[in-house]
Amino acid sequence: LAPPCAARLCGSSAMARGSKAPEGTSASELPAAVARQRQFVDCGPDAPVNTSSIEHPDAFAAYGIDNAFHLEEFKKNMRITIVHRNEEEIVFDIQGVTAPMANALRRILLAEVPTVAIENVFILNNTSVIQDEVLAHRLGLVPLNADPDLFEYRRAGEEPTQDDTAVMRLVVSCLPKENADPNAPPEERYEHAHVTAADLEWIPQGNQEERFGDRPLAPLHPDILLAKLRPGQRIELEAHCEKGVGRTHAKWSPVSTAYYRMHPEVVIEETIEGESASRLVETCPMDVFDIEDLGAGKTRARVAQPRSCTLCRECVRHKEWRNKIKLLRKRDHFIFSVESTGVYDPVRLVRTALSLLIRKCEYHIDAVRSAASEDNEEGGAEDEEMEEESS
Repeated sequence: LAPPCAARLCGSSAMARGSKAPEGTSASELPAAVARQRQFVDCGPDAPVNTSSIEHPDAFAAYGIDNAFHLEEFKKNMRITIVHRNEEEIVFDIQGVTAPMANALRRILLAEVPTVAIENVFILNNTSVIQDEVLAHRLGLVPLNADPDLFEYRRAGEEPTQDDTAVMRLVVSCLPKENADPNAPPEERYEHAHVTAADLEWIPQGNQEERFGDRPLAPLHPDILLAKLRPGQRIELEAHCEKGVGRTHAKWSPVSTAYYRMHPEVVIEETIEGESASRLVETCPMDVFDIEDLGAGKTRARVAQPRSCTLCRECVRHKEWRNKIKLLRKRDHFIFSVESTGVYDPVRLVRTALSLLIRKCEYHIDAVRSAASEDNEEGGAEDEEMEEESS
């Protein structure tokens, strides 16, 4: 139900506050169809419908329902449940929030959680087939095992220091191996035929060796291929690592992927039995449905794994089940999947993003309060001037 439709349904705010609930309904109760449109996105055979959310606080005032945002109610309904986690990935449910809030968390994960990456590359010698700028770009995208909390941001134009810059060196030359089989692959015939991230060497500056402790700076994935060399070719360079965020460059993004989807709700509104149920189970590629044995040789379809639904809509494209199955998406329930590059533990990554989101909210609240205070002071000064003029 789009906002204009809600306005037509409930009338204007002034009328809605003074009107009674329509016949057949009671206060604090919405018609079933309207309640479903408020809570779910309906996914039809061709495309989702009723995708717009209803944000106006008086949209349902005619039914005695307050649609305004209330902080206490938000605190009571909002919760996060971890479904799966390992060293690199976390999947969690977040309930009681709107799509803009979920998207804000996703964007912060992608672009505002800081990491450390190679920023400046000083190439002393490069006789490989890879151009200098391409090699520098590949180096920048190598994830580093560096704790961003141990670094400060380096300001533009300032000289690098031990607090904001780490130095790595790459010096490799390709040489033939003695007594190598001439028919063997190049990596077996030559030393350093493949230059990988493992060839990067950290050069501690100042007290960095003591500060980093048991977590020395190194590539997270040492098998990343940087270049291929042949006898006589050499790469010699120095790379400076700095702290940054993904909105400046993707190399500082701490996640490989971060996405969410609305929690699926699959409803069988009319019983599907016998062979029709078997065909439904075979049609669904994600095994959402299963067969329930009713005894006496009777069977019917049931929803076994609604969470697995990917909205392929195969079940509702068939005329046989189109009016019997409803595919819905819950508006305030999101399934979040976050895959870290390895710089952060996934749980720490999400917590850091939530802390940044809270900090942004606090900043804007202070800005609004400050602006309101200034307006009140200006208004008071104007009133005093008008009183003086009138007197």
